[in-house]
Amino acid sequence: MRMDLMQGFGINELEVGQTAFITRMVDDEAVRRFAEVSGDFNPLHLDEAYAARTPFRGRIAHGALIASYISCVLGNHLPGPGAVFAGMTMRFERPVRLGDTVIARATVTSIDIKQRRVMLDCTCEVEGELCMKAEAEVMVRKRRAASE
Repeated sequence: MRMDLMQGFGINELEVGQTAFITRMVDDEAVRRFAEVSGDFNPLHLDEAYAARTPFRGRIAHGALIASYISCVLGNHLPGPGAVFAGMTMRFERPVRLGDTVIARATVTSIDIKQRRVMLDCTCEVEGELCMKAEAEVMVRKRRAASE
């Protein structure tokens, strides 16, 4: 999709309870590419022999990679393009392993039109099990661009 055609929601177009999600498969390529971008080469993520000797008994994905799926939802879907990620608190509940399919979801919980701030509950799940939960704060513009 052309970036100039992507449009997100304006603050006045959002509703409490509104939800968006994406699905992503975590594979070796995604983990290795994330390691390159982030500079995090922890062998727990990259070396099966090393990871097999840890309490996880095998490689797991970077937590920040899983959190980045929430960034994808917020930046591309809800509120979408034009929104600015202001902050997030998160907690990891269980590891994500290579081969897992993650569903990242964000749900609007409150809207402050005057401050142009939206709070969203965010989760990442694998096979119905919570692996990460978070609360995100996003700045959103007042309305869509006049060109619409």
